[in-house]
Amino acid sequence: MKRRGFLMAGGALGITCFSGQSIAQPATGFYVPAEEARHDRTFMQWPVSRTVHPDPVFLKMVQRTIAEIANTISAFEPVIMLAGSEYHADISKQLSAAIEIWDVPTEDLWCRDAGPVFAINNRGELAVKQIQFNGWGRKQVHAHDARIADRVAERLGLPLQPTGLIGEAGGVEQDGHGALMAHESSWVNDNRNPGLARDEIEARLLAAYGAKRMIWSEGVWGEDITDYHIDSLARFTGPGRGIINLPDRPDNHDPFHMAALDTHDRLVAAGMDMDVIPEPHYRRVKNLDFVAAYANYYVCNGGVIAARFGDAETDQIASETLASHYPGREVVTLNVDVLGELGGGIHCATQQMPTS
Repeated sequence: MKRRGFLMAGGALGITCFSGQSIAQPATGFYVPAEEARHDRTFMQWPVSRTVHPDPVFLKMVQRTIAEIANTISAFEPVIMLAGSEYHADISKQLSAAIEIWDVPTEDLWCRDAGPVFAINNRGELAVKQIQFNGWGRKQVHAHDARIADRVAERLGLPLQPTGLIGEAGGVEQDGHGALMAHESSWVNDNRNPGLARDEIEARLLAAYGAKRMIWSEGVWGEDITDYHIDSLARFTGPGRGIINLPDRPDNHDPFHMAALDTHDRLVAAGMDMDVIPEPHYRRVKNLDFVAAYANYYVCNGGVIAARFGDAETDQIASETLASHYPGREVVTLNVDVLGELGGGIHCATQQMPTS
């Protein structure tokens, strides 16, 4: 399934644990640290669903890519792979011996969206913020993926703190210093938070992440499965600074190009210092649905794991830009084209647990 072409017969299957109506907010004091803060470990999910990935050959390609990402990250920090126990024997053949496999059933690989969002307080206590995953607005099966956050919290013995939100962590970006950015299309949307106005969603996001400031841009409704997640376009790299992908030659008829330019302008107007990484001019995959997002990288302990798309010039610009924003970390680039064909990337496939 292409994430920019999400029509599928089974899209509405799955569960949703609450309706999105107003609920009591948890006690304050917890916040979600910046991704570049020290990690205890990285969580990932093993894709297995033949409803989501009906082509067995392509599914094997996706699994090999997830294994490569996990093995790469494991050289920098511990990795936990989540999967049903019936798959462990096969998975272990593809993973480094350093990677631990937990019996948490999954359907798909997008741990940034379905996985736990970890928060910490000033006493070093951890909690999991419950942003309820519902298959990007019931577009994809999620009977198992909708339960991953609470199952991981239970295994770790951590409190699960409700946020009153339905959505995905890939739809909001945090700097760990009080600022968030997001596209309205991923949150102010009846497929996730019916009946909630933007102000209420903003208040709940700020409470969930322990933040004080929100930078919104409109995004794109209904053109891809995520309703245009921010983490495939723009990222914080520190307080008041970030990076963004932009096309060198914007297409006025492409809603993603127009939304990207709008997001850039709003971030700059909000006082952000944004470095631009151009989208690749040439790439190995020519499909129009392919997402070539340099911004969809993952920061781990001592490393930055990023994609390369086959354009020598822009691949180098991206690596050099990331190295300048994350000094002292090794930038490792991988060919993750199969994830781009699905509309995602490395950041979408990972979720960090901060060190307490």
